[in-house]
Amino acid sequence: MSKWIKKDDKVIVIAGNSKGQTGKVLVRKEDRVVIQGLNLRKKHVKRRSQEQASQIVQIEAPIHISNVSLCDENDRPVKVRVRVNKEGQKELYYLDGKKEIFFRQVKKSK
Repeated sequence: MSKWIKKDDKVIVIAGNSKGQTGKVLVRKEDRVVIQGLNLRKKHVKRRSQEQASQIVQIEAPIHISNVSLCDENDRPVKVRVRVNKEGQKELYYLDGKKEIFFRQVKKSK
């Protein structure tokens, strides 16, 4: 499931300190994702010039991709499936009861 997560997807955290919270994926690098407003860590920053003061900033730390799941418009985690449409392109969908709901088209990576 996790290989289908990409930038700008809405995800829900299913394990860890931020469990149950949702957010948008900002960055994905290999097996980790950075989610907007979640898994915040404090970083102490030195001043770089006379005008700038030292400060403590909060940044989003990466979360392992196995700890997040794609979610639907109601913020419920979903398990996406893959199918090939009539044009021969892959698309993702999930089941809501017995009804299939289209999630998004899969682009071919070069």
